[in-house]
Amino acid sequence: MARIIAVANQKGGVGKTTTTVNLSAAFAKMGKKVLMMDLDPQGNATVAIGVDKEDLPVSAYDVLVGEVKIRDAVLTTAVENLDLIAANGDLTAAEVDLIDESKGPKKLRKALKKIRDHYDVILLDCPPTLNMLTINALTASDGIVVPVQCEYFALEGLSALMDTIEAVQTELNPNLHIDGLLRTMYDRRNNLANDVSNQLVAHFGMKVLQTIVPRNVRLAEAPSYGESILDYDLASNGAIAYLALANELIRRTKL
Repeated sequence: MARIIAVANQKGGVGKTTTTVNLSAAFAKMGKKVLMMDLDPQGNATVAIGVDKEDLPVSAYDVLVGEVKIRDAVLTTAVENLDLIAANGDLTAAEVDLIDESKGPKKLRKALKKIRDHYDVILLDCPPTLNMLTINALTASDGIVVPVQCEYFALEGLSALMDTIEAVQTELNPNLHIDGLLRTMYDRRNNLANDVSNQLVAHFGMKVLQTIVPRNVRLAEAPSYGESILDYDLASNGAIAYLALANELIRRTKL
């Protein structure tokens, strides 16, 4: 049965989608059967893996509003072992539908239950807000990975996210576990980055993952080619970091 991992942080620009796409590709590279689900109306994860978000036969929206069975929304990607449930702007409308439903927070969990036996890991790319789509993801997940940019204001908003996680654990999903905080866009030559990294460890201890994702030009370029960093430049520091992250999570979560 798949471990479902939400990649979430309500602060934008922290490497959330980059992490979802490249961690998915890293797990797939290791022979894991992976499903990546894009839950961000911007559809960036969809585009980054080489799928046209403006030409989707079915999407995450159709799954969440109950118009299609989840297995019928699964797309095969160019990456071996990696499937996708794509997203585009239509997903914005699902937010309203989910708020109006008493069982709205549990819609995704119910849907994923029907296919989780087909995968080793399912990764959910959440929107950069603590909205109903993110609540659905946290309610459906076994674990959460929180990308944190090693720059000023990195800790801002983390307390709100932690409060949300605690509320979900209390009210909706007692089995939700913090798989780790991931330091991203890290430049070891930058004193501020080092200070922020040290602050994160001081505040959160073992919750901070050992793997650190460096600031890397090749990592930034890969999405424009519709490829993960592992396909775009396997020898890059970015690819090495995400392979290391996959290994660390496998050890941490017994994947």
